[in-house]
Amino acid sequence: MNFSVPDDVKESFNQTFANQNKSAIVTRLLQEAVAQARRKAQSDAAFMRILVRRQQAPHVSSEEILQMRDDIRAESDSAHGIPGR
Repeated sequence: MNFSVPDDVKESFNQTFANQNKSAIVTRLLQEAVAQARRKAQSDAAFMRILVRRQQAPHVSSEEILQMRDDIRAESDSAHGIPGR
């Protein structure tokens, strides 16, 4: 692997990690970059799956959602012996 690094970045790196194993540090940074790129790809794929599902889902109005919520709460309350609201 061969790549160019600007001189100012090299100097900062060398000063910051003067007494450390620079190969180990670069290796760790590369591993972190690979892991981050993989997480980003997974996140992007999940987002696309959600987007596709949303486009295929039937439209439900806010009123319908609120009614379903109230129905579920009433059912749960009834199951636990809580009187209706």
